[in-house]
Amino acid sequence: MIDKRIHSPEWPDTKYYKKIIKKINQYPLLVYPDEIITLKNKLKDVAIGKQFVIQGGDCAETFSDFNTDLIKSKLKILLQMSAIIEFTSNMKVINIGRIAGQYFKPRSNLLEKRGELTLPAYQGDGVNSIDFKAEKRVPNPDNLIKAYHHSAATMNLIRTLIMTGFTKIENISLWNRDLINKSKLGIKYNKIVKEIEGALDFVMASSDIKNKDNYINNLYTSHESLILDYEKLFFKKFKNYQFCCSSHMLWVGDRTRYINSEHLDFVSKLDNPIGIKIGPKIKIDDIPLLCSKVNPQNEQGKLIFIIRLGEKNIEKMLPKIIEKVKYYGHEIIWFCDPMHGNTIKSQNGYKTRQFKTIINELEAFFNIHMSSNTIPGGVHIELTGENVTECLGGINDIKDKDLDLRYETACDPRLNNEQSLEIAFLISKLIKQRKNNGR
Repeated sequence: MIDKRIHSPEWPDTKYYKKIIKKINQYPLLVYPDEIITLKNKLKDVAIGKQFVIQGGDCAETFSDFNTDLIKSKLKILLQMSAIIEFTSNMKVINIGRIAGQYFKPRSNLLEKRGELTLPAYQGDGVNSIDFKAEKRVPNPDNLIKAYHHSAATMNLIRTLIMTGFTKIENISLWNRDLINKSKLGIKYNKIVKEIEGALDFVMASSDIKNKDNYINNLYTSHESLILDYEKLFFKKFKNYQFCCSSHMLWVGDRTRYINSEHLDFVSKLDNPIGIKIGPKIKIDDIPLLCSKVNPQNEQGKLIFIIRLGEKNIEKMLPKIIEKVKYYGHEIIWFCDPMHGNTIKSQNGYKTRQFKTIINELEAFFNIHMSSNTIPGGVHIELTGENVTECLGGINDIKDKDLDLRYETACDPRLNNEQSLEIAFLISKLIKQRKNNGR
């Protein structure tokens, strides 16, 4: 028995809602089947340790932050992280953004209370508004159309930037302009930039390569598959495949990934790469059931476990999960989400995360896989290319009193540009350690 409509908004005018759904059904697909197939094939290399994935972006995309500069800043930080890892650890990186569709958010509490006023919780700009006003918190089907158009425009910008050379490694010096040149990490990063530029000049001068298209960093998109009526509009049969063409990769959140959920049932019918968030409430005996349901053919490159157990739980739980997967012989790509299991409330009331805790979980993730002779395939993090103050700690030692300087997230706290680069340097170090140990 499939449970229906878990974490789905309560649309007040169902007739109008159905009209909007019918309208969006006439719109073009957001991504193309060939792109999904390409990503899936690349993920096969991740499964065997030949590539690594950086999956990152906003907790929740917002309509108000939709502009070229902010989108480019998100891409820049992913490209910077990739450059650090590729150059310092000799590991090829796949970039997957939480972008072009992350307009919907599940909430643990469907109601929010401030003072004497209780209203429906914010469920992402694709559903309602973050403004704490009664009329703004009513789910509005028109927002689904806005979410589509914002996603489509973001995809168009991404494709344009790729086609015009923005993501080519030869433009690496442009990615950090106005971001970190004056920071403590800037010296370290710019040293790498100069070394990459020198190496690239040498390669180009000493080879018959006439153009630099081989040095393009492609970017794939992902978001949580939450509003299923919306996701089903992008269902596409292609050759012998069935894709959801709202994004290259979809994931199912920790709240909706249980065996009988409608969300899990939906993604089980798809040939997209599928991520499953694995939180501390997971039942170990459900692990093989999840694998069999979402990846019945046991394809390599299809199923990703996004581990978000939290620093306090990962060393106790992850070895058991890995053991269960190995026992049944399931093909899994392992990502670490070191953020969602480590959310706390600051002394001044902000939802935040300790950078040190994030680091600890990420290190534990790599160490456990090394001990288990399995492969850490990627990291899934909430980040921004902006100099926000949302997560505590890091190289600039953000403290409680600093949070209100630039606390700009619509939902969960994100790593800022410098904290993100710190993560990249750490990942590179951990990858090199794994290689040195022959794994």
